[in-house]
Amino acid sequence: MPRLSLIVITKNEEAAIGRCLRSAGFADEMVLVDNGSTDKTAEIARSFGARVVETKDWPGFGPQKNRALDAATGDWVLSLDADEWIEKPLADEIRAVLVSAGAADGYEMPRRSRFCGKIVRHCGWSPDYVVRLFRRDRGRFSDDTVHEHVNVGGRVMRLKNSIEHDSITDLADAATKIDRYATAAALELAAKGKTSTLAKAKLRGLGAFLRTYIWRAGFLDGRTGWGVANYNRRYTFEKWARLARKNK
Repeated sequence: MPRLSLIVITKNEEAAIGRCLRSAGFADEMVLVDNGSTDKTAEIARSFGARVVETKDWPGFGPQKNRALDAATGDWVLSLDADEWIEKPLADEIRAVLVSAGAADGYEMPRRSRFCGKIVRHCGWSPDYVVRLFRRDRGRFSDDTVHEHVNVGGRVMRLKNSIEHDSITDLADAATKIDRYATAAALELAAKGKTSTLAKAKLRGLGAFLRTYIWRAGFLDGRTGWGVANYNRRYTFEKWARLARKNK
C-alpha cells in the first residue's frame, strides 16, 4: 500500500496538536514544521512519533506548508491544521483511497467548522470543501501568505466525510486570529498594489457582515451566525484599515 505522510504547521498549539495527531495516527509518518513555539507543542508532537522541523522565520502559510511538504517522504500527503482533526468515517475513506491506489491525484473533502464550540452550518462556512489529500509529486501549496490552497496537477475528486475544525475556540482566540491574519492580509494586499482609506475599511467591514449574516444565511445559525458575521466584519475592517495606515 502507498505510504501516507501527515503534515502540520504549528506555533504554540499545545492545546490542540495532540487531538490532531492522534486522529491521523494511521499515517506512516508525521511531519510537523514549527515556527518557534514557546509552549509544549514540539514535545507533544514528538511523543506521538512526529518528526519536528523547527524554523525561525515566518514566510507565510503557503510557503510554510510547502516546507512541510518538502520534508515529507510518503507517496501521498494528508495536510491538516493543528486545530483540525478527523474521525473514523473519514479515516476509513482515506485508507480506502490508499488501498485502491486512488482514482485521482487529489481529494477534497468537506470541513465542519465550529465557532465558540458551536457547529456553523451557514455563513459561507458550510459547505466548505478543501483539498487536503494528494499525491506528493502532484500537489503544491500556493504562495499566499494567508488563505493558501493546494494546487493539484491532475484530477481532483471528492470524499464524503468531513474534517472537523475548531476554527474559533472563544472570543480571545477570535481577537488573536484577527490580529494575526489581518496584518498578513494587509501586507499581501499592499504587495498587489491595493490601496485603502479608513472610510473604505468601514464599508468593507459592513459589507462582510451583511454578506455573512444575510446573503449567506448566517441568521439561520442564530447567535452563532451573529458571532461569525461580527468576526468577519472585524477581520475585514482590520485588514483594510491596516492597509490604509500602511498607505499613509
